[in-house]
Amino acid sequence: MTHILELYKCKICENIVEVARCGAGNLVCCDEIMKLVEEQIAPIEDAHYAHIEKLDDMTYKIHFNHPMTQEHHFEFIEVISYDKKYVKRKHLKIDETPELSFKCECKEGFYVRLHCNIHGCWVTKSEVK
Repeated sequence: MTHILELYKCKICENIVEVARCGAGNLVCCDEIMKLVEEQIAPIEDAHYAHIEKLDDMTYKIHFNHPMTQEHHFEFIEVISYDKKYVKRKHLKIDETPELSFKCECKEGFYVRLHCNIHGCWVTKSEVK
């Protein structure tokens, strides 16, 4: 059984899919069942930690201290409200600064999720509401 917004990765071709609608079946790619991508909580001193800055009542800016090279980079950054009704995703280019500005009326708060090409999926929970 899948759950909304879970990430799955193909171990053969490395496709990553995000669940938009839950179902009871298995996700399959390259004739193999896809593996659920485990989310890791980023410690504050880690390069995968999202530094969240509140600019005004609804505007936030997120930045990271992480390299963006061909060998080591973020593939995307997402902001997801705790109720999972708001999702903002930014796909990043290799030489692009890993940051994201957004507006959100996320009354319950939000978390930041990213995918690093080497270290997988990381999450930072917002302390700013």
